[in-house]
Amino acid sequence: MTTCEEDVRHSFSLMGTDELLDRLGSGRLTEAAQAIALAELKARGVDPNDPGSIEHSDDADTKNDEAAGIMTSEQFNALVSRLEDEARKDPESYQAKVLRLALLGNAYIGAVVLLITGVLAGLITLLTVFPALVIKLIAFVGAFLWITVRAIWIKVPPPKGAEVWQQDAPELFALIEELRAQLDAPRFHHVLITNDFNAAVVQSPRLGIFGWPSNYLLIGLPLLKSLTVEQFKAVLAHEFGHLARDHGRMSNWIYRQRLRWSRLVSVLEATEGKGGFLFRRFLNWFAPYFNAYSFPLARANEYEADATSARLTSPETAAQALTSVNVIANYLGERFWPQVHAQADDQPQPAYAPYSGMAHRVATELDDASVQTWLEQVMARQMTSGDTHPALRDRLLAIGASARLVPPEPDDAADQLLGTALADITDSFDRLWKDGIQPAWEERHKKVQEARRRLAELNTQHESGAGLTVQEAFERASLTESVGGNTDAALAQFRALHQRVPDDAVVCMSLGARLLAGNDDAGRVMVERAMELDEDAICRGCELLREYCWRSGREEEARAWHQRLLERAQLEEAAAKERRGISEHDNFEQHGLPEDVLDRLREELRTVPHLEKAYLVRKCLKYLAHRPCFVFGFTAEGRFGFYSKRHAAGVRQAIKQAVHFPGETFMANVEGEDWRLRLGQEIKTVEGARIL
Repeated sequence: MTTCEEDVRHSFSLMGTDELLDRLGSGRLTEAAQAIALAELKARGVDPNDPGSIEHSDDADTKNDEAAGIMTSEQFNALVSRLEDEARKDPESYQAKVLRLALLGNAYIGAVVLLITGVLAGLITLLTVFPALVIKLIAFVGAFLWITVRAIWIKVPPPKGAEVWQQDAPELFALIEELRAQLDAPRFHHVLITNDFNAAVVQSPRLGIFGWPSNYLLIGLPLLKSLTVEQFKAVLAHEFGHLARDHGRMSNWIYRQRLRWSRLVSVLEATEGKGGFLFRRFLNWFAPYFNAYSFPLARANEYEADATSARLTSPETAAQALTSVNVIANYLGERFWPQVHAQADDQPQPAYAPYSGMAHRVATELDDASVQTWLEQVMARQMTSGDTHPALRDRLLAIGASARLVPPEPDDAADQLLGTALADITDSFDRLWKDGIQPAWEERHKKVQEARRRLAELNTQHESGAGLTVQEAFERASLTESVGGNTDAALAQFRALHQRVPDDAVVCMSLGARLLAGNDDAGRVMVERAMELDEDAICRGCELLREYCWRSGREEEARAWHQRLLERAQLEEAAAKERRGISEHDNFEQHGLPEDVLDRLREELRTVPHLEKAYLVRKCLKYLAHRPCFVFGFTAEGRFGFYSKRHAAGVRQAIKQAVHFPGETFMANVEGEDWRLRLGQEIKTVEGARIL
């Protein structure tokens, strides 16, 4: 994605379709912003001029999610900060406290199952006394026990990758066995090669929540192609350090428990089994607290794993590995993959084999200036409570070594450890990449050709002396950068556009982002102005200013922008959660729409066949309440005087095609099922709710 696309589309991409349509039709957007909104809607398959393409949310399957007891990010951050101090003062006592908390979680799961099993056993002993009643109770309790066990007997899918075997890669397996023996670590049941720039140890429980893990070693092919053998050994030693038995046994166990509980919460939320209610509320409380309490130990475990890496190789080699992982990750993300994808601009089909050429490019394309920039960026990063991994600067300090990038020589990277499997795996990854990228590649090629034709049209129009609208001028500047490849000319056009419309939020953000990317401090004013003009730009603005301040060495300011970003993101998440659905338990108020909007709405509603009554209210909201969320209730003329769900669904579909609602709107038929009738009663009590 180009810088332009990130700047302009970021805030709109986070909006729901109804909200985006509301903003497009509200008159609040400038011409430049309208162009971006239209493009975003088109990408979602929505044509604002075709009411049949607009889907309004239905409340029949969505109720408000009351997740009581979930810890907020502010609470988590404050708790982690306090606990890190506590852990530093008395490590042994703190570790014992976390151990007790871990045992509590396991005890709760076991206690629930044992309690139900005990009740079932007690009923069986009464079978001869009250046979008829007890048989019914046994059936009920037995079914409940089965549902409960199924809720926690989750199947965690094993990780995916290309499995490699000892006979194909003897050097790799010899290295794995050498490290395993030195650390007395458990054996790996599977070694998988993935397309990630990473290495990881994954324990997939065979018995769900009760454990008995199958150990997987995941090795990213890009990582192998970017490190020397010794550097890769250091990375591997770090991962083994998390499983080592010879030291840090308790902290390693807690580290694995932390991952286990997080995965359990994820799977339970995804499966929503009937018996899960016995555990979900407990886990909503327990998992965040266990994560917070184990956080200091998890971070300490990362330091211990680094120490293991330095001990089994050398501090210098471990430092080289850490530096390479951080710097080369930036190279791959900012240069290698963008350059690969950019070939789609001129080539209609992907012809490059990225994994085959990756090792050579890593060895030859890391210029000193870019390396220095990337190194400064990663060394400026600070530790946060969002990641247990310490910052690179702190990790290097802990092992007593300095940052140093030593890329492998051509044809001498660690991927040679794969032996005879290397060629097949690399070819396989290239084929999978081509198959996966093909549709997006062809779409990008088509769009770029169209964009180039459009840029030529706009340039011709500009050079002829004909004036460009704000929207056209914004489009020309964006295309000059994205498909014209002339960043200097694009920047000049954005400057001229800003002089023309200084209070356009999208223009301010676009110009500010480009100035900050060039380390021009004038971009700060532009981005802050965009945030003042449009609150949807706050998250994007905070990200840009945080990264700029970090690059500039303004650490306190960077942390302040990061905190504001977290607070705003949480606010928007809470607001989105409130808007996920409606129920009869919600509170409603008058819609507050002006008469001219109501008149237009009534005219459209009168064209809907068989629509009997229509109601419109506004849902009472706690977060971002100035953004309205409407609820439209309706009844349909019954056939032969009786309610028909199928007939009402037809009326609802006709409303969707004929009516343009004034903003984010939930639509519900308020007749039929009990909950619909109760919702209708709540809506009807609001003064002025009936509009037809």
